[in-house]
Amino acid sequence: MVRLDSVGLQYDRAGAAGTVALRDITFEIPEGGFRWLLGPSGAGKSSLLRLMHLAARPSRGTVRVFGRDVGRARRDERTVLRRRIGMVFQDFRLLPHLTAYDNVALPLRIAGQPEGRIHADVVEMLHWVGLARRIESRPAEMSGGEQQRVAIARAVVGRPSLLLADEPTGNLDDVHAERLMLLLREMNRHGATVVVATHNEALVARHPGRQLRLEAGRLVDDG
Repeated sequence: MVRLDSVGLQYDRAGAAGTVALRDITFEIPEGGFRWLLGPSGAGKSSLLRLMHLAARPSRGTVRVFGRDVGRARRDERTVLRRRIGMVFQDFRLLPHLTAYDNVALPLRIAGQPEGRIHADVVEMLHWVGLARRIESRPAEMSGGEQQRVAIARAVVGRPSLLLADEPTGNLDDVHAERLMLLLREMNRHGATVVVATHNEALVARHPGRQLRLEAGRLVDDG
């Protein structure tokens, strides 16, 4: 499902070498695997997720997702691959002019699904994350935790083959964090490959799983 071989990532400034985010990363996640992505702030977790989400190309080494070398993939090929990936962003990235319903429905509409199916899937997912009464609310009308739950619903509503989550419980209370973990584990049991980046070591302890641990851009534990 995901394989990285000797991968490095450097963010360059205009005309000059910039920050080295990742160094010599090698690991493999099989189809249907679950991984915690751990490490302190600045360790490179978000950068690693960007590579797996095809939002960045490696500066060196090879990244394969669904068996495809994404560094060599054409733009249209990358677009098709990304439709099979769900991403929960740390900063939500909800469209402010859309309701919770329409934000969650967006990836299904882009995929061309019929409105009848979209309605059933979106309503079910918003009920699951506890936002049945917020269907018509826009992001500005919701708390940070509610926006986080909309972002989670949007990421999983299309039942992606690969689900990536960047600090998905950061704005959630313990009850909703546990509910989210039930959802992620259920998706994993149904075959989705899941990678969750978190600082919440207590959550990891309650839900043991194999770990990818980063320090200063290097992989120090691959589970």
